Amino acid sequence: MNNKQTNNLKKTGKFFIAGRSGQVGSAIERKLRAEGYENIAGLRSKDLDLRQQEPVRAFFEAERPDYVILAAAKVGGIMANVKAPAEFLYDNLCIQNNIIECSRIYGVKKLLFLASSCIYPRLSPQPMKEEYLMDGKLEPTNEGYAIAKIAGLKMCQYYNTQYGTDFISVMPCNLYGYGDNFSPEHSHVAAALIRKVHAAKTAGSKTIPVWGTGKARREFMFVDDLADACFYLLNSYSGNDFFNVGSGTDVSIKELAELIMNAAGYHAELEFDTSKPDGMPQKLLDVSKMEKAGWKAKTSLEEGLKKTYEYFLEKVLPAETF
Repeated sequence: MNNKQTNNLKKTGKFFIAGRSGQVGSAIERKLRAEGYENIAGLRSKDLDLRQQEPVRAFFEAERPDYVILAAAKVGGIMANVKAPAEFLYDNLCIQNNIIECSRIYGVKKLLFLASSCIYPRLSPQPMKEEYLMDGKLEPTNEGYAIAKIAGLKMCQYYNTQYGTDFISVMPCNLYGYGDNFSPEHSHVAAALIRKVHAAKTAGSKTIPVWGTGKARREFMFVDDLADACFYLLNSYSGNDFFNVGSGTDVSIKELAELIMNAAGYHAELEFDTSKPDGMPQKLLDVSKMEKAGWKAKTSLEEGLKKTYEYFLEKVLPAETF
């Protein structure tokens, strides 16, 4: 590992969290504040369009952040990616390019870029090691998003090499937890299944619809564990390596649905809609590099799903009634 000595984050330093109001950004802000960091900047997308170069440059000129967390992205589930691949590619490239370049121009001390496990080849050996990047064809259903994320990761590495910056990247697995998007149209699989299970429970339905065959395997991590990992790397690593961040275990979509039914205290028959795509057959990260660096996920899937279901009941549903 190319690991050089790095200074700990300064409590007086200013943080810019791009995507501050999103699931990952808000989790990282919670972690920073819990650790005593209060100087945090970041605007909602309606107030700062990160796709536009000049507004981003003006923001950096005014705020002069010391540390940048690039958690902003256009994200969505399988169908959203299939329907709008050009938007997923263009929007994410613009966001990344603007923030990474401005971080260089305005002398940001450290930047952390959030990539995604979908950047690995569709038929990558499992578990997926960092060295498998760009070793085969991507999953067609999210190729646009994956290409953008690969470009962001490579941009950080090239900037470090050419400009001497300190920009690092992490590759999280599928996330769930507080701040998730539970929209029926745009949610990822864990949030979508939580909504479906709750709807079945409320209606007393004997069946629950599930997209795909239920056989695809995915790795899930509670979003606050990712925030903890990001904080750990910001404080302890500088170099051109990138890190898989995950739980190190996977489950089938069928098994995930059963765990969510356990969390909700309601069980029904799962009906699989095989006309819908599964996506990659399996996505499991090799997290040995991260564990060797000294960090490991703490929240079990059962515990995390219980917390997420409670969050859905207490925060999400009441907000939808207005």
